[in-house]
Amino acid sequence: MSAIATIGFGEAAQAFVSGWRTENGASPGKISTFDIKVEDPSQRGDLLQACSDLGVDCAETPAQALTGAGTVFSLVTADRALEAATRVAEFLGRDALYLDCNSCSPATKAAAARLVEAAGAVYVDVAVMSPVHPARHRSPLLVSGSSAERAQDVLLGLGMQARTVGDEIGQASSIKMLRSVMIKGFEALTAECLLAARRAGVEKAVLASLQASDPGIDWTMRAAYNLERMMVHGKRRAAEMQEVAATLRELGLPDRMASATADWQRRIGELDILMPQNSLEARADAILERDLT
Repeated sequence: MSAIATIGFGEAAQAFVSGWRTENGASPGKISTFDIKVEDPSQRGDLLQACSDLGVDCAETPAQALTGAGTVFSLVTADRALEAATRVAEFLGRDALYLDCNSCSPATKAAAARLVEAAGAVYVDVAVMSPVHPARHRSPLLVSGSSAERAQDVLLGLGMQARTVGDEIGQASSIKMLRSVMIKGFEALTAECLLAARRAGVEKAVLASLQASDPGIDWTMRAAYNLERMMVHGKRRAAEMQEVAATLRELGLPDRMASATADWQRRIGELDILMPQNSLEARADAILERDLT
């Protein structure tokens, strides 16, 4: 198998690589990465340590990372995905697979595809459909584009769970984006409902009413989980929800819920709260102690 490169070496890239290294019987050999943190003295040390721990070559430039790489995973934040494609396109090998795994709107993916394909590489739209932990490289992936089946074969060869959903760029990302209206929106509704209920001193009654209305959900457990997702990943989720809002506008629909969700996700994520104990009450109190205005 030819060398693999990642653009970005954050949570998702590290999860994939650690899965390949520890669970996949046909573990890839050389893996290199380029991450803009290498250019930031305050973040460089942590990046180099993460690369060392996982046996990954940390390149100083995109050209170094992409030399000899037949498969390239783009794994950056949603707001940097097009920038990443712009920066690395000229260094991609001819016919190399560029797997854009970022949570972007179909229009953003189409713009990135034009850059990649103009350089002679092969662009594939990939949607990561669950948190990367605990499944790591086995997180479910949807794949679309003219070379989706080729990409699916490569991903399956890496022990990954990939399924082709169409031959057009944007089909995989559309599924991801529109699902997020519900999933990330549910998290934002949880915050608005239960933070207010906790402050008003009526959260137990509100939870009891929700439980009676829909007993199929453990509302206390789900609410605690939803707050945790926002506290830990809110900034990244906010960037994704801006892409969701763009997707809705591209479809000629209002984006009010998606934009409001992005605002809630950002507000809680930017609090940078160290995760308290598992209880809903502790998480709600940790948020309410801070300024949300």
